[in-house]
Amino acid sequence: MRKGVIQKNITKFTSGATKEIKDAIAIESPLEILLTQVEKKPFLRKKPVSITMRTPGNDQDLALGFLYTENIIRHFGMIKRIVEKDNQVEIILKDAQTIDLQKLQRHFYTSSSCGVCGKASIEAIETTQNIQFEAKEIQLNPDLMLSLQKKLLNEQTAFQDTGGIHAAALFNLDGQLLTLREDVGRHNAMDKLVGHFFQQDNIPLNQHILLLSGRASFELIQKAVMAGIQMVCAVGAPSSLAIELAEKHNITLVGFLNDDRFNVYSGVERFVWE
Repeated sequence: MRKGVIQKNITKFTSGATKEIKDAIAIESPLEILLTQVEKKPFLRKKPVSITMRTPGNDQDLALGFLYTENIIRHFGMIKRIVEKDNQVEIILKDAQTIDLQKLQRHFYTSSSCGVCGKASIEAIETTQNIQFEAKEIQLNPDLMLSLQKKLLNEQTAFQDTGGIHAAALFNLDGQLLTLREDVGRHNAMDKLVGHFFQQDNIPLNQHILLLSGRASFELIQKAVMAGIQMVCAVGAPSSLAIELAEKHNITLVGFLNDDRFNVYSGVERFVWE
């Protein structure tokens, strides 16, 4: 079995009959993200920043993507080293880096279904206020967009096994799939994707297309803003807050994408129609 998937004996009911079969199940387990900074040499302050329910795999990407999209760390150069253990990732900052650890209380718990759970106030939900990236000219052919979902499904291995996992994928403007991340939590899949490019110092991703396997929620658009992504497509529907945030940050937002249609909710000017 692939990583992040287990086998379980179940009873299947079909056409009035039952049978015992093995089924592939997506793993959901907790990951603790710790942040350590030097306070006064040689003493270290270590603080748990978040416990998130996730599918194991790409945990370092997940931790870094979470810390970046939550505006806790700003660039990879702040980090001295990363220590990864079972169900735990510790990010150790360089000596000169300081973060107000008291302000991290609101990040402590997120479930696989909610990326903003555990925040202490409505004002704390939006973390994009100080993010400004240069807008790039993007002109897209609608036919290219129609090809993306099939490419995603062909590579979405954990979903093929379980039918119960989300994906976030990044394409270039030629429609080439660059990176795919999967998780039981849609926000975790997005954090894993952003964390992958964060480690390579490749943010902003303002010459790319983001494809989400489910709906486009507020938290996912917020993470796209933090990554500098200007084109977001979703297989499912966007929420009203997702549309408002996309409009505010000049993001082209597409929903209900499949192989023959899609809806454009903001930023329609980036498409070149025949």
